[in-house]
This record gives sequence, C-alpha cells and structure tokens, in this order.
Amino acid sequence: MKHSLKRWVVATRPWSFPASVMPVLTTVFWLWSHNEPVCWLFGLLAVVNIVLVHAAGNVWSDISDYRQGVDAQDTFGVRLLVDGEFTVSEFRHLSIVLNVLAVLMGLCMAWVTGPLLLLIGVIGILLSLCYPFLKYHALGDVVIILCYALLPMLGTSLIVSGALHWSVLWLAVPVGLITVAILHVNNVRDIVTDKRAGIKTFPMLTGRNFGISLYAFEVLFPFAWLLGLAVCGIASWWLLVAYLSLPIALGNVRCIFSYKKLNNDMCARLDEKTAQLQLIFSLLMIIGMTLSVFL
Repeated sequence: MKHSLKRWVVATRPWSFPASVMPVLTTVFWLWSHNEPVCWLFGLLAVVNIVLVHAAGNVWSDISDYRQGVDAQDTFGVRLLVDGEFTVSEFRHLSIVLNVLAVLMGLCMAWVTGPLLLLIGVIGILLSLCYPFLKYHALGDVVIILCYALLPMLGTSLIVSGALHWSVLWLAVPVGLITVAILHVNNVRDIVTDKRAGIKTFPMLTGRNFGISLYAFEVLFPFAWLLGLAVCGIASWWLLVAYLSLPIALGNVRCIFSYKKLNNDMCARLDEKTAQLQLIFSLLMIIGMTLSVFL
C-alpha cells in the first residue's frame, strides 16, 4: 500500500516535536544572550538531528505499544497501526531510516566537535531504543528528562560553542518539567488501558489523584522557577515574558482537575495541548532572551 508523504509525517507524531526542538533552541539563545560564541548553522543542524531521533523514537515506541496491546481500538493516540493503515514492517523500516539519518548526521557533527558529543549522542539513541521497555516499567519520565532536557541541552552547548556550558541546565528545569508533563498526562489518561496491557507507568504506581496533582506541578512550577532565576540575578527579567503562556498552563490544569475517572474524553488531547504549551512557553523565553540583548 502506498502512503502519501503527509501520512508518513503523521506517523512520526510531529505535534510532539516541540519537546525535542525547544531544548535545543532555548540553549542556543541562552548562550547567545550570555555573550557566548554561537555557531548558528550548527544550531540548525542540532535541531534537525534531534527531530530525526525523536521521530524515530516515536515510531519505534508505537510499534512496541501496538504489539504490547497498549494501543488498541478503545485507546487514544496514533491509530495508524491499530486501524491497519500501516504495517509493523513499514513502521520498522521508517524508524530504521530515521535512525540511520540521525546517526550519520551525528557522526558528522561529532567529527567536527569531538568524541564527547558522540558519547552524548550514543546515550541518547540507546535510551530512545530502550524507551518502550523503560516506560513499561515506570521509568519513562526519567528517560524523557535525560533525552529531552539534560542531554540535548548539554550536547547543543557543545555543538554550537565547542565547549560544555553547564549554565544551560538552569533552563533544563522548566523545559524538562513541561516535556515530562506531556508523557505524564498521557499516562494518567491511560491508567485503565495500560493496566489491561500489563505494563506499569509512574501514575499507576502513585495513583490517579497524585498523578493529577503532579501534572499541575509540572506545568506551573516552571513559571516560579523563571521568577527565581530573575530574582537571583541568574537570568534577565525579560525571561518573564514567558508568563504570557500562563493562561494556557492554567487552562490545562483546570482540564485535568475536571477529569472524571470514567470519562477519558476530558483529557483525550491534553498531551497535545501540553506540547503546545511547551512550544509557546519556550518561544516566549526565546523572545525574552532576545529582548535582553537589545534592550
């Protein structure tokens, strides 16, 4: 069966890409706004590379979820395998192609930057491949923090400036928490069906009520963190431009607190809305960092 380019793109879950792109972009602008030398071309390459890794990981995870029974006719999320539009073989080939492209690009950047970047990249890809197994054993949140906050931010600082800049990790807290919230709210929504599939996620261990409260913390604490950075003189007050996204975060929190145990429809698309929050929150931070340079 032939598929259009659009359907192949849909298979990679592009709505989730802010989770990988924003850590890279915020790192580049953080360094630039702090007068560090930045190679913008390498920054662009880093964005493309992490999107390839992310897309490959999404496809690989969907294969595992389909085989494990996590994705079924009565569950939410990507339904391309469940509905028979794509075959497992097609998804596998797509994941392999994306991973090969990511590895080749990573090797080129490591050749220019050095072996430390290669190490970071290898760890990232291995975690991506192991993600389904780790997610099924309540460790998915840990993988997300590593793959979509700590590793890409440190790796990006190395790529664009030629050196590790640990200061970028100040932004790993707000960016990482909102990214984890994307997975977390998905797992809160799917507690019943995940239990049926025989897997264990973090919300299953802590309970739905705690999971709901934790999601609220994950999307609201980043705003308090930014205020703390400004008060302590670590970051410019312009970073608080990100507060313009606070109404979106509050809307998401109201949504999840309205969640009913027997009505998953309330949170059916809250993972996508959280990814949108990540996109807007991070873009506003970038605008704030840019303003701090010129004003």
